[in-house]
Amino acid sequence: MNAMSEEERLELTRGILNMLDEWDIEARDQLLLLGMENVPAREVKRLRDGRPLPDEPEIMQRVEHLICIADALRTTYPFSKRMGRLWMHKPNRKFRQRTPIATMVEDGIVGLVSVRSYLDCSYSWDISGSKG
Repeated sequence: MNAMSEEERLELTRGILNMLDEWDIEARDQLLLLGMENVPAREVKRLRDGRPLPDEPEIMQRVEHLICIADALRTTYPFSKRMGRLWMHKPNRKFRQRTPIATMVEDGIVGLVSVRSYLDCSYSWDISGSKG
């Protein structure tokens, strides 16, 4: 992601938090997904009240993965947001019977990449080096 203005980061922050809320992810886990594990859980309230996400490369990388996961879910379940949320909470053989959310929270960036790769075969193809 390119450098963003504070207003753009505020809009991004609102969108990401709304998306994580739609997936029924608790505040503490939202921070873990964003790579903000060393901040208190009350930080989510501050983010909701108008504080933008920090402009840090790792956080922005995680945000990009989360957005791409949401896009892939919309492609997979185009007629139902509910199905995407249900999929995120359903144990999956690919993730050792963990839910995609648990995989992302517990495995960090590797978990985000795993879930994104599972949902987005073109991304999986790109990172595999098969593209040539």
